[in-house]
Amino acid sequence: MKMAERGDAEIVDIDTAMKLGTGNPMGPFELLDYIGLDTMKFVVDEWHQRNPEDPRFTPCVKLDKLVKEGKLGRKAGEGFLKY
Repeated sequence: MKMAERGDAEIVDIDTAMKLGTGNPMGPFELLDYIGLDTMKFVVDEWHQRNPEDPRFTPCVKLDKLVKEGKLGRKAGEGFLKY
């Protein structure tokens, strides 16, 4: 998420690279959409609360925005990707 948030790469490119590089059937953003962005936000917020000094658990602005907009992933028809 941090790579996409910084603008290092597009979400689709990150997913493609991870699928090709690891052989996984889904890239990280596809997987997050499958799990549900509201569920992921809950997990990240909990990790951040328990480890506020750890930069790995800093809340993701894009994730927060999508959840606020009701774009929760596959179950909503849109998240990081459109379905």
